Amino acid sequence: MAASSAQSHAQAPSAGDANVFQLIQAHEEKAARLPPIEEIRTVLDRSVRGMLSTLSHDLLGNPKCSLLVARDPEDMTDLVITVHGDAVAVTEQEKEAARAAYLSKHPNAFWVDFGDFQFMRIEPKVVRYVSGVATALLGSGEFLKEEYKAAKVDPIAQFSKPVSSHMNRDHAEDTKAIVRHWTSIPVDSAYMLDIDSLGFNVNATCQGTSVKLRVPFTRRAVDRKDVKTLIVEMLQAAQPKDS
Repeated sequence: MAASSAQSHAQAPSAGDANVFQLIQAHEEKAARLPPIEEIRTVLDRSVRGMLSTLSHDLLGNPKCSLLVARDPEDMTDLVITVHGDAVAVTEQEKEAARAAYLSKHPNAFWVDFGDFQFMRIEPKVVRYVSGVATALLGSGEFLKEEYKAAKVDPIAQFSKPVSSHMNRDHAEDTKAIVRHWTSIPVDSAYMLDIDSLGFNVNATCQGTSVKLRVPFTRRAVDRKDVKTLIVEMLQAAQPKDS
C-alpha cells in the first residue's frame, strides 16, 4: 500500500502545475475571439486541404458528401469543421475563376489543365464544428447554409503568414513577452500561429507542456498597418517599467 500511495503521489500534478493550467483554462474561456461562424469561414478560406467523404467520380451519381477540414491536422483538440452538402460541377462560366482560386492555394498544380481534371464545388447545407475535444474547453455547434453564406471571412487573417513568419523569425522574445504580460501565463516560449482582427493564436510551452493560447488585441485591428501598431503598443506595455 505504501508503494502504491507513493506512485500515485509521484504521478499527481503539483499545486503549481494545477494552478497554471487553471489559469490557462480561465484565460481561454474569456479570451476575445471571432464568432464561431466567422472563424469557420476564415479557416476554410485559408485551408489548402481537407478530407472528402467519397471519391470524386462517385459524386456524379450521388452528389451528397461531406468535407472535413482541421485547422491543425496534427492537433485534433483544435478546431475541426465538417461541411455537409451537395457536390456540383463548376460551369464553363465559373471555370476560370475556380482555376484561379485553386492555383492561388496550389501554385504548382499543373494538373489543372489535364483533360480529365474537373472542378467541383460543394453547396453547403449544414456546417458543423467541434473544438477542444478531450479538454475542459469542449465546444461544438452547427450552422445552416443561410448563416454560413451570410458570414464573412475575417479581413485580417490574410496577413497571418507574413506577420507570423516575421514575428517568429525576428521577434520571438517579444512575442513571449506579450503573451506573458497580456495573459498572465508564465510561458517559456511562444510561436505565433495566425492572426485575425481580434487577436492572434500562439503555440506556447509552459512548464514543459505545449499549449495553444489566444492573445486578444486591445481593440479590433482595421488593416495590416494597424496590426503592427497594436503589436508594438502591446509590447511596450509588456516591457519592464523604469524604477
